[in-house]
Amino acid sequence: MSWRNTALQTRYRRRVRGNALATCWQASSPCRRAPWLDTEILAIDTETSALEPTKGELLSIGWVLIKRGRILTRSAQHHLLNNRQGVGQSATIHQLRDCELIDGLSPREMMPHFLDAAAGRLLLFHYAHLDLAFLNQLSRTLYQAPLLLPYIDTLDIERRKMLRRGQTPERGSLRLAACRQRYHLPAYPAHNALADALATAELFIAQARYRSDDNNLRIKDIC
Repeated sequence: MSWRNTALQTRYRRRVRGNALATCWQASSPCRRAPWLDTEILAIDTETSALEPTKGELLSIGWVLIKRGRILTRSAQHHLLNNRQGVGQSATIHQLRDCELIDGLSPREMMPHFLDAAAGRLLLFHYAHLDLAFLNQLSRTLYQAPLLLPYIDTLDIERRKMLRRGQTPERGSLRLAACRQRYHLPAYPAHNALADALATAELFIAQARYRSDDNNLRIKDIC
């Protein structure tokens, strides 16, 4: 779990003045002590052409909103992004082809849509480190500042739960599909950004309900 650092935002505020990231920062930040059912949560996933932003690019992004503990499927968005380098060997994982990305949005066109969806909401990822590495790189390129938005990570939630139970996570046990299986959630095809965002949203709801049926369960107590 990482919460928005307002001190760091202040440091970057002059750089972002008047752009979409500044507008996003102006929205009220979710409170980590608030009940999770009172918190709007945006589940996000990306597909990339490499595991590091210095070696690849963002190819697609999907997101969906959780509100009052329910997934609002009508809020779902999925965007393909055109790119300079091509998908390369990563196509064997996500099945995206260069010809499918030709008519995709540019990162400059996509990011305002993403920031509008993210404003005032808690971001949710499965293995946030990878997704945020690419999103922060885009944000720095376009807005001269990282996102600096609060987020939680279903992988980290699951890892902490296993450690509390005295279990050492085995290799592969924290993958999205493996985590979902432990909550008896259905298997979905992997490596589609929107499908994985939906899968992450379902996993988080299951994790929260597993922790407690108390509707006043706070975000900080889940994480």
